[in-house]
Amino acid sequence: LTKVEPAGQYALKLTFDDGHDSGLFTWEYLEQLAQRQAQLWEEYLAELKAAGKSRDPSEQVIKLML
Repeated sequence: LTKVEPAGQYALKLTFDDGHDSGLFTWEYLEQLAQRQAQLWEEYLAELKAAGKSRDPSEQVIKLML
């Protein structure tokens, strides 16, 4: 995150380091993310693995054609 701005009293506008800044994140949504962080992270990692992807920039998946 490069910038966090209030949006009234109900949300935040977040600016990410890639320039993405559309959308508002309500306090309710942010609370849900915080409460479910571990579960959501595990689901994300499982989806990456199922897609043959990795968060490790030094790891590459190579499909061998035999």
